[in-house]
Amino acid sequence: MILERLSIINYKNIQEATLDLSPKINCFIGHNGAGKTNVLDAVYFLSFCHSAQTTQDSLVIRHDQDFFMLEGEYGEFAIHCGMKRGAKKVFRRDKKAYQRLSEHIGLIPIVLISPADIQLIEGSSEERRRLMDVVISQLDRAYIEALNRYNKALMQRNAMLKMEDREPDPELLSLWEEQMAREGEFIFERRQTFVEQLIPLFQQFYESISGGHEQVSLKYTSHCQRGPLLEVIQRDRFKDRAVGYSLHGIHRDDLEILLNGHPMRREGSQGQQKTFVIALKLAQFEFLKRTNAKTTPLLLLDDIFDKLDAQRVEQIIQLVASDQFGQIFITDTNRDHTDQILSKGNFDYKLYEVNNGEIIIT
Repeated sequence: MILERLSIINYKNIQEATLDLSPKINCFIGHNGAGKTNVLDAVYFLSFCHSAQTTQDSLVIRHDQDFFMLEGEYGEFAIHCGMKRGAKKVFRRDKKAYQRLSEHIGLIPIVLISPADIQLIEGSSEERRRLMDVVISQLDRAYIEALNRYNKALMQRNAMLKMEDREPDPELLSLWEEQMAREGEFIFERRQTFVEQLIPLFQQFYESISGGHEQVSLKYTSHCQRGPLLEVIQRDRFKDRAVGYSLHGIHRDDLEILLNGHPMRREGSQGQQKTFVIALKLAQFEFLKRTNAKTTPLLLLDDIFDKLDAQRVEQIIQLVASDQFGQIFITDTNRDHTDQILSKGNFDYKLYEVNNGEIIIT
């Protein structure tokens, strides 16, 4: 997949920009807050139909403006997205609007690595489930639909559990539980297969970046591993009623993140944690590349070199500069890192300076 041209109007602090992009490496250099990350976020929005930083679309509209617009030309097709304040956003592929945004997910596979990814280690299990969902959803539309149906059933069951004026209808409660179990077991199987395939790729990338000094692993945990999910859900219905929400189901799944057999959150240094996240996301890239024969994902690297020692930076630079990856977007405050990447190979690149939302090619 190659994004040939990107047009931006009123997106965050970018008033207007049209960029004819390199098919290999595009570097955006500038101070913190200059707008570099907003360029990458616009690319991300065109893929996932939302920002990587907020779920509230109106927050991406530039201050004192009434709308935003994004357009991406990908060679075989073009994607347009626009939204006015107070109105619903519109996504079009070659001027034809999507009926459902889920139809668009997976068309432009993408992997973003950013400082926020540290929440995969420090944050709640929701962050790690989201990583699984983001990857699998780009390959399997049935997974998105199952996830939507599961979440609807979960919401309905929780609403019934919260009832204060009367006891929930047991037959209706059972219907929602059956749907949770049916969709949940399908989702569990897809997640389990994904993690099994991801682990060796992840370990290879981590070893390459770290020099093989540490052993890392992932462990997928789910209530589906305790037996038929319907039985697991219904077993503690009384307890669920007492707390007012569902304690069991695939909405509680997690990925345990281990360093030398111990939790990374407690044992890992900042550099080790950053290496872990980068290796995990590069493994995500490789998984998408191998399982989707149609296209190579776009790779977005947002300020990834901070808190890494020189050796790990060097290893990442060598990886990124290799032929393993397709089109890459990089932001950094340090021009030296970019120069190192560009010196590693004879490939096409473009370098941009970003200042207060203005983007200038150098």
